[in-house]
Amino acid sequence: MRVVGAVFARGGSQGIPNKNLEELGGRSLVARAVDAARACPGVERVVVSTDSPQIAEVARAAGAEVPWLRPAHLATAEAHEWDAWQHLVSWLQEQGELPDRLLVVPATAPLRSGADLERCLAASAEPGVDVVITVSPAARNPWFNMVTVDERGQARLVLEPPERIHRRQDAPPVYDVGTVAFVVDPRFVQRATSLYDGTVRAVEVAPTTAVDIDTLVDLEVARTLHSLSEEAP
Repeated sequence: MRVVGAVFARGGSQGIPNKNLEELGGRSLVARAVDAARACPGVERVVVSTDSPQIAEVARAAGAEVPWLRPAHLATAEAHEWDAWQHLVSWLQEQGELPDRLLVVPATAPLRSGADLERCLAASAEPGVDVVITVSPAARNPWFNMVTVDERGQARLVLEPPERIHRRQDAPPVYDVGTVAFVVDPRFVQRATSLYDGTVRAVEVAPTTAVDIDTLVDLEVARTLHSLSEEAP
């Protein structure tokens, strides 16, 4: 397969200003994402889609291509990242360089392993797969300990089981979707409006590698886990 790595990194962030430029282990989040994509066997090139000149400079220094700055309407807090994916895929097609797979490596999951990315690419090669996502076991379960609350304050399980479940381990397993990686068929991206419009394959990863940085607390958790891994024998 011909594989292009892609990092989508907006300059704006509501949770942490300039989040993608925050550092972990002396390397910015966007640079770490570029490093991971470039190190993955089979990835021919890495393209970064950003609206930020500063992120673009850091990404180029890390070895990525930044052929343009993302249009403003694709870089607002309300913009859908899927539209940015379509924008990149359209550009690749215009250049006559549409790959077999696009490996999306979000900057917000800096603890991913190279093995995670390789397993995702291998899963994407299975017949009929449009999308590969990463998942890890969820701490809460909608069949057992997740509820909705109505306007009267009455709580009900999100999903009502046919028979009441009294032990969490007896509930059907559910997973959190992570941002370790996404692998997509670019042709699927062109015709679909969501990840879940097609055949989606899930690759399970460890919760400790799936930490997604959205808040300062997440960032400190990631830094702590990274420090512990550096200290491990």
